Amino acid sequence: MKFILGIKKNMTQVFDEAGNVEPVTVVSTLPNVITQVKTKEKDGYKAIQIGFTEQKERRLTKAQKGHFKASTGTAANAPAGFKFVREFRVTDGDAIGSKEGAEKKVGDKIDISDFKPGDIVRVSAISKGKGFQGVVKRHGFHGGPRSHGQKHSEREPGSISGGLRTGPRHGMRMAGRMGGDRVTIKNLKVTEVQPEAGLILVSGAIPGRRGTLVEIRG
Repeated sequence: MKFILGIKKNMTQVFDEAGNVEPVTVVSTLPNVITQVKTKEKDGYKAIQIGFTEQKERRLTKAQKGHFKASTGTAANAPAGFKFVREFRVTDGDAIGSKEGAEKKVGDKIDISDFKPGDIVRVSAISKGKGFQGVVKRHGFHGGPRSHGQKHSEREPGSISGGLRTGPRHGMRMAGRMGGDRVTIKNLKVTEVQPEAGLILVSGAIPGRRGTLVEIRG
């Protein structure tokens, strides 16, 4: 299993060998650091916990400082901790990081060298928040016609209830908060990998705005 954390940068386009243009999303993946290795004997399941993006010490709690101490080390330039921490479930035989089959331990780094162009991945991120929106934008309602005596009803939802006592039926699509949800896009292709720059180019669009934390799984 391959996985890594990154930050969504921007979208651009690349050309394949046949000269066809392909839209891609650029993801910056600074080295991910293993902060905890969970085992079936101790924790009941196997997982790798990853820390990403250095965090200032004054922004960490006392518990976080103690948790990150084993993974960051005691060097003068070592980070105090990480801003993002995510956990990935693994199974026996999964290849973690660039060294396939190697036993990973706390403090080891994971980079994008294990990803290759053509790999099929799934990407998870938090979608853009759009605030409170009506049914036309949120659900794609057509609205009402401006005819037969109707006025100012182009974007209204229409009937929402069978009566005053029953109220809106269960599951009725109505206006409300839109976006800000965790979204996973499957079957995306890795177009290009730049290990030196820490960049990975994924075909198509992925959820979120620029600067959104992105989880990539292979």
